[in-house]
Amino acid sequence: MTTPNTVSKEPLTAAFLPLHKLAFGMATGVAAALLLFLLTALNIVLNPRPGIDLGLLREYFAGYSVTWPGAFIGAAWAGFAGFVMGWFLAFGRNLLLAVMLVVVRTRAELSQTKDFLDHI
Repeated sequence: MTTPNTVSKEPLTAAFLPLHKLAFGMATGVAAALLLFLLTALNIVLNPRPGIDLGLLREYFAGYSVTWPGAFIGAAWAGFAGFVMGWFLAFGRNLLLAVMLVVVRTRAELSQTKDFLDHI
């Protein structure tokens, strides 16, 4: 018997384990924060290219600008937005998987008892 904190040896069983919402949200948030910080830092250090305008992100993230303080502010906002998106993605996947498992189990039980009255 497996507990929620251990991974089963069977790959199919491991595929149906729920995602940990907090861990997935934190991982997505950290990745988004690092990505925005690195993009801003590269845009500051290197000459900005005409096709990439990171300044448009100030429409979504209050206080963001293509400066060093703005890189930290943008990283904080991107971390928060990434956490929320990751948490809801894990929640939605867990919910969808639970509904699918209930439907499959119900169909299997109904198919087993379909001819119950024929044996009486």
